[in-house]
Amino acid sequence: MKRILIIFICCQVFFSCEKPKETTNINPINWKNRAVKLKESDSLKTGQSYLSVYSEIYSITEHRTINLTVTVSLRNVSTTHEIYLLKANYYNTKGDLIRTYFNDPISLKPLETIEIIIDEKDTHGGSGANFVFDWALKHNEHEPLFEAVMISTSGQQGISFTTQGVKL
Repeated sequence: MKRILIIFICCQVFFSCEKPKETTNINPINWKNRAVKLKESDSLKTGQSYLSVYSEIYSITEHRTINLTVTVSLRNVSTTHEIYLLKANYYNTKGDLIRTYFNDPISLKPLETIEIIIDEKDTHGGSGANFVFDWALKHNEHEPLFEAVMISTSGQQGISFTTQGVKL
């Protein structure tokens, strides 16, 4: 009986020393590998788009919230030309910049989609989080599409909804 108690205590000590997991992107993209050099001679049309996202929403009262996992889709809807994303800035409810996802332009092939995932445990954005995307494309091409899906599940209950970006 003493041996079982000693083994139990050792297991408790061993597993309680585990480091807490950091909040990370699920399947993070290596943005540096996607970087491209743009030339001034390319004469690209530039623009900005805004996308609202919610890393948490209120439930029952303003004192109780539900955390959400956010999937942000960055989509090239052109069937023939690549587009360029110049910047993806993530802001919290107060409008403070939380993070910039890449500093160098990246390209998306025709009909390609890349995603930014915000973990359910990452509540830095709050109930009024948002993204601003800077982009560039060849004239007469379709502008990129930015969408978000927010989801949370607990037991047999689930909540999900979507938002779409708007051009600024």
